[in-house]
Amino acid sequence: MAENIIIRVQSPEGMKKIASTKRETAAAFLKKVAKEFGFSSNGFSIYLNRNKTGEILSQNKTLSLLKIKHGDMLFLFPSSAGPSSENMDTAQPHTSSSYPSFPSSSSSSSSLSRSHSAPQIQEDEIDQYLSKQEGKIYRNRDPQLCQHGLMGKCVHCVPLEPFDEDYLNHLDPPVKHMSFHAYIRKLTGGADKGKFVALENISCKIKSGCEGHPPWPEGICTKCQPSAITLNRQKYRHVDNIMFENHTIADRFLDFWRKTGNQRMGYLYGRYTEHKDIPLGIRAEVAAIYEPPQIGTQNSLELIEDPKAEAVEEIAAKLGLRKVGWIFTDLLSEDTRIGTVRYTRNKDSFFLSAEECITAGHFQNQHANACRLSPDGHFGSKFFTVVATGGPDNQVHFEGYQVSNQCMALVRDECLLPCRDAPELGYAKESSTEQYVPDVFYKDTDKFGNDITHLARPLPVEYLIIDITTTFPKDPVFTFSSTLRFPIENRDALGETQDFHSLATYLSQCSSSSSSFLDIVSDFHLLLFLVTNEVMPLQDSIGLLLDAVKTSNEELAQTWKKSEQWATIEQLCSELS
Repeated sequence: MAENIIIRVQSPEGMKKIASTKRETAAAFLKKVAKEFGFSSNGFSIYLNRNKTGEILSQNKTLSLLKIKHGDMLFLFPSSAGPSSENMDTAQPHTSSSYPSFPSSSSSSSSLSRSHSAPQIQEDEIDQYLSKQEGKIYRNRDPQLCQHGLMGKCVHCVPLEPFDEDYLNHLDPPVKHMSFHAYIRKLTGGADKGKFVALENISCKIKSGCEGHPPWPEGICTKCQPSAITLNRQKYRHVDNIMFENHTIADRFLDFWRKTGNQRMGYLYGRYTEHKDIPLGIRAEVAAIYEPPQIGTQNSLELIEDPKAEAVEEIAAKLGLRKVGWIFTDLLSEDTRIGTVRYTRNKDSFFLSAEECITAGHFQNQHANACRLSPDGHFGSKFFTVVATGGPDNQVHFEGYQVSNQCMALVRDECLLPCRDAPELGYAKESSTEQYVPDVFYKDTDKFGNDITHLARPLPVEYLIIDITTTFPKDPVFTFSSTLRFPIENRDALGETQDFHSLATYLSQCSSSSSSFLDIVSDFHLLLFLVTNEVMPLQDSIGLLLDAVKTSNEELAQTWKKSEQWATIEQLCSELS
């Protein structure tokens, strides 16, 4: 009886257990598998590992010689390409030219293994780069505690894992949230190397296709009913630092409030890079702010449909940028003589209101983070929120936030509402005949230190918020090097319009300066105008100029300057001036 073993075989259609013996040959075992799954003898392949390594060939070697033991899991992939076989496949990382390539360690390669992998997920370049890094925190030899030679290691100097909480808490300032890639390393560590890790997205909706009862509200069962949600403070974050390239970007955005007293909103365009101050961290670098059509007052903001949204995205992509977040002002002037503002957002009021959390969750759902460890192909979001508001010193501060993945799910499935009279409180909807809403809870501590579970009606939104450090560099960086200012879009309320009169004025100012042609056209708002203006849009002929700005190549810019399109624009401007 000791010779009998059970081998588990995982396929796209599910798992089956195959009875065998240690002395059975691989060829005989493969015939059993083919019969069990209904394949022909050459219609599939079986591997020892999920990433299609260690193929078991039809040969006379016994299973014991192939080191296949009782209870082992093998992985079956049909030879014919189909949707089910792709669902089992694990996408391999693409080497990015923007980041150096390093051999992956066992811990990082194990992070690609999971039970249900989304097919061919193209992750962001920064995610591909960080997934190949070792991530260990190396420490120097302690002269007092380490009693070994220079080449030895002990508990006082051995490298730490990137998710080590004691290390993160002792940083200056302390880090409350580990990076997302450190969180992945934590999940994929241990003896099984994350073999069964899958990052599941929360669903608050009834599962469709349940035929055992009438649809809601007439019936529901445990199979289709979504689970109750207990809100927890998220231990990781997808972005660890927000950095504006220079103060000019923020100052030009704040000019609207300074001149009108009305609040303003904009989309942040930039790129994601490695944040070296936190193990396996990600930094979002902001290079430009695009202000969409909107109606702003002293107390409210209303977005209007933007006909130029697709063109803006296309231009940003050609410049090597992407939409990374959004920013809005919440400023009230305190003393106009010295330029101070009121300190309104603090621990005694709120940091983000429930309505702002819902808006942030909406934007984060629109910009989901591609992830190979999720069966859905996405998990969380790198999209962030920046609030320009008064600080404790009554100066303008920029505060960065994200909302948790739980908040994203509640917003996506329309389960979360704001409270009218209390901006710091949200409210979990109650089930109705139109919609089933699972119970939402949060935990608090009473005055005796006991954990108490509350129903989230109402809900303190602090359970949904993740704060992100927002900074400006000591040495400013300029993706767009123009020193002169072309008018910003959608500021007609200020009398600042984008038209050929303003372009003629801008070019005349540039002609009197010693700026090169590349510096003149290296302005995000000018490039948007050249592409989206109604008189002579250059959408089909501006590619070379965008490449010149992206690579800071004066020669390319001079080549484009000689084009007929630019000659026509100069002629129009000269006639207007």
